[in-house]
Amino acid sequence: MKRLRNLLKRFETVMTAEAFTEAGEFETAREIMREEEPQYKRISKKADREYVSKIAVNTAARSK
Repeated sequence: MKRLRNLLKRFETVMTAEAFTEAGEFETAREIMREEEPQYKRISKKADREYVSKIAVNTAARSK
């Protein structure tokens, strides 16, 4: 149920920004979308690119 609420909130935010964009208020739309940006949690102390590439390599190895 929480995911549905999050999805509906995200949809509402995108549609609001889209309405401002249609009206020519591009900066307002950008601000609305900036507020919506998710706050990512750091999963690993390793560099993000290195961590993701290791996940990709391990996943590919398992799929064989």
